[in-house]
Amino acid sequence: MKGKHTIRISDNRVRYEFTIKRNITIIRGDSATGKTTMLEMLDNYVRLGYESGIHVECDVPVDTYMTDNRRSDWKTRLETMEGSIVFIEEMNTFIKTREFAEYVSKSDSYYVLVSRWDLKNLPYSVEEIYKLTEKGKYPKAKQVYNSLEKY
Repeated sequence: MKGKHTIRISDNRVRYEFTIKRNITIIRGDSATGKTTMLEMLDNYVRLGYESGIHVECDVPVDTYMTDNRRSDWKTRLETMEGSIVFIEEMNTFIKTREFAEYVSKSDSYYVLVSRWDLKNLPYSVEEIYKLTEKGKYPKAKQVYNSLEKY
């Protein structure tokens, strides 16, 4: 999958809209900025479709990988999502592994990681780190970094 893909997620209370440009995008934010709300809305839509009351617009399929208490093989599950934009919740510790980084580099999907962690194994662009900064009915995703800074 290549190119830019705009995603709109909404219900009667809240709306999110942003554009995914690369195979790894990271969304961060302080407590109560809407990260979990956005993930739960998407997950409800993936599981229930229009019956969920959630509206999702995107030109490619959107999927979610929420906390997996069964400890199943994440690779097998992600393979079923090929060609999609996959939102992964931070409690899935496999996103910090070198094995996941290698998988992503060969995958035909885009991955949106909602995480507070430093993900040093992943080859992401600092221009693709976003932070949810506004509470309220229409939260906006804004870039966290605009230039590369040395730690």
